[in-house]
Amino acid sequence: MNPEEDTEWNDILRKHGILPQQIKITQNDIYDSAVAKAQEEESERLEGLDLDELAELEDEEDDQVLAHYRQQRLAEIKAQADKERFGELTYISEPDYKREVTEASKDSWIVVHLFRDSIPECKLMNRFLGELAQQYRATKFVKIISVECIHNYPDANLPTLLVYGNGDMRGQLVRLDKFGGMRTKRKDVEDYLKGLGAIDPALKRALPGEGAEDDSEDDDDSNGGRMYFDLSKGI
Repeated sequence: MNPEEDTEWNDILRKHGILPQQIKITQNDIYDSAVAKAQEEESERLEGLDLDELAELEDEEDDQVLAHYRQQRLAEIKAQADKERFGELTYISEPDYKREVTEASKDSWIVVHLFRDSIPECKLMNRFLGELAQQYRATKFVKIISVECIHNYPDANLPTLLVYGNGDMRGQLVRLDKFGGMRTKRKDVEDYLKGLGAIDPALKRALPGEGAEDDSEDDDDSNGGRMYFDLSKGI
């Protein structure tokens, strides 16, 4: 007995659950499957095109389909522009702190530099943060004179970075001892911020006249040389 045969006896066995129901594939089923597959492939092809490439296809493709993908691409561009809305290291003062840092960190990552102009390491850090702000525009970079942020904050702890995300402090870096003081490189600070999740490598932009840098992480995850100071009560 062949259970696949369409016989009266097999029909009786199927009716009583002895044989599984026979699945019949019609020509319509084959046609519908082929159409769905073709539509899926066409959708994947169009999704990979930018606005200029979509414009070039206007004479070849259905206008309604192209309009859909053009609007989708414009929405993606707008969403990225809304996210990458910063782009510079901004000076703030004590009255601005709650609005520009504490409240703003609920929506974006914020990197705060406590500094003094008279300290060479602070000038170095300001230069690095200004460049990183141009590269990672979805993250907000601000600087504030140390004693305006925390009264009587010792110069010996400068430069100090406070990193905020989701409304809370996520990290703090006191001094540049870990990175060799004045021998610190921009990539050292960049990797530190990456480790906290404060900057997104996928959104990195190249600086004018400069190619993309090596984004590899340091192998040393130890805290050697990094000093911490309980800052939460002074802000």
